Amino acid sequence: MNLQKTFLFAAFVALSGASASACSTCGCSFNSDWETQGLASGSGFRYDLRYDTFTQNQVRNGTEVANPWPAAGHEQELFTRNRILTAGIDYSPSANWGLNLQVPFIERDHATNGVTGPGTDDGTSSARGLGDLRLIARYQGFTSAHDVGLQVGLKLPTGGFHQTFDGGTIAGAPLDRGLQLGTGTTDLIAGAFRFGQLGTQWDYFAQVMAQVPLDSRENYRPGKSLNLNLGFRYLGMGNVIPQVQFNGKVSGRDSGDAASPDDSGGRTLYVSPGVTFPVIAAMRGYVFWQVPVYQDLNGYQLAPKSILTLGARYEY
Repeated sequence: MNLQKTFLFAAFVALSGASASACSTCGCSFNSDWETQGLASGSGFRYDLRYDTFTQNQVRNGTEVANPWPAAGHEQELFTRNRILTAGIDYSPSANWGLNLQVPFIERDHATNGVTGPGTDDGTSSARGLGDLRLIARYQGFTSAHDVGLQVGLKLPTGGFHQTFDGGTIAGAPLDRGLQLGTGTTDLIAGAFRFGQLGTQWDYFAQVMAQVPLDSRENYRPGKSLNLNLGFRYLGMGNVIPQVQFNGKVSGRDSGDAASPDDSGGRTLYVSPGVTFPVIAAMRGYVFWQVPVYQDLNGYQLAPKSILTLGARYEY
């Protein structure tokens, strides 16, 4: 049971293959969906504090880095710097049922030279505030080992989406919806997971998770997404547990007058090595490094070269 809980903790912080693409005025949707949160067995409360940091500074077109760049008629984006602190609360009244709440606080800085160049439509922005909350319920009472489960929940429109550029020649103009703290929409989240043992020193987990917006907001509707996650961990090093995860994501194009469907959505695959380790008796820390191994992005989008995740989880 202790090994099972430890493995579930590792799955809890698995990266969900975010494409992490964003544009300043074209309406691309920024995604950092950590939907594998909340897998746990046994009853009681669990608390998680996670910090994610990544900079999107590589312009990609399809499967390649954009070259030559800038391309005529396209926005010359410079960077989007993201720092996300997420507080998680997980409660299980029994081993069969659970409820998970994720509360993100986002810091995001962005700069662009625009389409026609500095001095005409360049701009900078800096956002700080609450993002969109996620509330996900799960049921894993299908087997006595509780190793198969279903998840269903909502992403709530708690993040602001009326930010404007605060610097450059277009200061005061609306920032594109993909760079806002929230999408303004309520999204349905649904998925399934399975975990188990591979011999005496290896475990695995697998998960599929879909996110579908239920509405549009002020002429914007984010694209649908499907996440596929597969993780393995090694138990032969005592309390220090290395693992590796493979995180795939397929994202649809955004839609609406406030969106730019040509420069949103795509397909990505990340490999995410990491390690969990004891901090105190009831707390474990974790470190993960997410690196893209395949990216096929629609249009021209900023993408990160890697994503660093640090965190700790406490349970009793």
